[in-house]
Amino acid sequence: MSESGTPGRAAGNTPGKVPEPSGVDLARVALRAAREAARARGDATRQKKQARYGGLRSGARADRRDPMALGAAINRLLSERGWEAPAAVGGVMGRWPEIVGEDVAKHCEPERYDEDERVLVVRCDSTAWATNLRLLAPTLVARLNEDLGHGTVRLIKVNGPGGPARRYGPLRAPGSTGPGDTYG
Repeated sequence: MSESGTPGRAAGNTPGKVPEPSGVDLARVALRAAREAARARGDATRQKKQARYGGLRSGARADRRDPMALGAAINRLLSERGWEAPAAVGGVMGRWPEIVGEDVAKHCEPERYDEDERVLVVRCDSTAWATNLRLLAPTLVARLNEDLGHGTVRLIKVNGPGGPARRYGPLRAPGSTGPGDTYG
């Protein structure tokens, strides 16, 4: 029984009136208000950090700013810059003996790759090997395109040996071109 003598009614409660919050209810209301204030402060702090640092900081989940393996970083850089074909051709230059064979690789080496023209320039150490490589060029183009992707190499330009540098002096005949064939 309550103080008023009526069973089930607390003191000061009348039918139709909202009861006044008591101890536990007051604590819940205060906790809810504190949580909302903390959440508002947290949102303001987060917005300041985003403005200062240019976005959210990395957390437990993967993010584009997280460190990555060197190989993955290089592959990403190659694909973003469009350097896949030149890098693949550079790999071919490193594997030249595997592609053309040991005998040809001893006498012919790739010099450069022109990406715009899709031409691989190869220098040979004698005119005989240059002629031989010119005959093998269509087969090599097919093999390179099979390895690198269709259309990466359109043509192989074969250069013969470079002679010694032209020297001018008293022992040279004016207008002479010097030796025109292989040295060595």
